[in-house]
Amino acid sequence: MGKFVITKRKNGEFQFNLKAGNGQVILTSEGYTTRAACDNGIESVKKNAHDDHHYERKVSTNNKPYFNLKATNGQVIGKSELYESEAARENGIESVKKNAPGAEITDETQE
Repeated sequence: MGKFVITKRKNGEFQFNLKAGNGQVILTSEGYTTRAACDNGIESVKKNAHDDHHYERKVSTNNKPYFNLKATNGQVIGKSELYESEAARENGIESVKKNAPGAEITDETQE
């Protein structure tokens, strides 16, 4: 079972990682100024993860495949790691689709 892990960046912003059941990070959020905004980001991932149209398949400057997950309004809500192949990227997308909707939330912030 996947889980969202909320952490705080050095600059004080909140972010979340979606981890697969094996603990591997499969999606990383942007930084959020408030915990409430971070929670909204998680809800947006849960809501949009199932829809393939929300995945933007891209290639990095060093030619590594990755993807962005976008909300209905087109805003990027999460970004993947860099993959070695397009097939690995597709597996990452499938993992987000499978893990995000029912993922529990773990808060690791020290407030």
